[in-house]
Amino acid sequence: MFKQSHSFLAAAAVVASLASPVFAQEGATGTSFVEEFDALNPAIWYVSDGWNNGTHQNCTWSKQQVKVDDGKLTLTFEQREAGERQFVCGEIQTKKRFGYGTYEVRMKTADGSGLNSAFFTYIGPTDKKDHDEIDFEVLGKNPAKVQLNQYVSAKGGNEKLVDVSGGANSEFNDYAFVWEKDRLRYYLNGQLVHEVTEPAKLPVNAQKIFVSLWGTDTLKDWMGAFSYSKPSTLQVDRIAFTAEGDACQWAGSVACILN
Repeated sequence: MFKQSHSFLAAAAVVASLASPVFAQEGATGTSFVEEFDALNPAIWYVSDGWNNGTHQNCTWSKQQVKVDDGKLTLTFEQREAGERQFVCGEIQTKKRFGYGTYEVRMKTADGSGLNSAFFTYIGPTDKKDHDEIDFEVLGKNPAKVQLNQYVSAKGGNEKLVDVSGGANSEFNDYAFVWEKDRLRYYLNGQLVHEVTEPAKLPVNAQKIFVSLWGTDTLKDWMGAFSYSKPSTLQVDRIAFTAEGDACQWAGSVACILN
């Protein structure tokens, strides 16, 4: 019987280690995808329905506020009694958790003070993990800006406001972040607008991807005084994730710029 030498086995171990992601997070099960909303893929998405996220949220998540039509996802905020609230709102989230890579959305945000149009990743106590989060949030009180933020073990305070030329609610814009072990970069319409390298400000846990539209009548200092006159919508043209090391998936993706 042929016996492999210790040196051969050591070399094979090195090759095997190089073939796997060096910094892959524990629990990251999601792989690269592009969702262009010809339909809502049930293998990827879960629709939030029948609850709210706490006293700060003045609407109940409802699957009736989530529609896919003509290649776009629409999330709607409107007045209708449901559960404990007088308003309803929409959210989708991935079923799987995702790790280091490029996260992208093309969206047109909602109008209205007191509303929040958000694209973000999140993991927390309900998933038996510390609260980690990476955010793009457009507040209806001032759609000329998008707020960037991270939470690490439930600690936030990393907000940065970035101008959105023409207004985030007037046309579709491309938002992306590239999450690596030692760096987090935010992009707006293909341009780098913020970079984070301080270890204490970098999330570490694999997270789910969310897009949501919700409102508040208590967080006035942050989101503005709530004012409702008619239904408001967040439209999403595309959501994508490109895992670290994978090829870019379409021309114009931030992953193509980096690779």
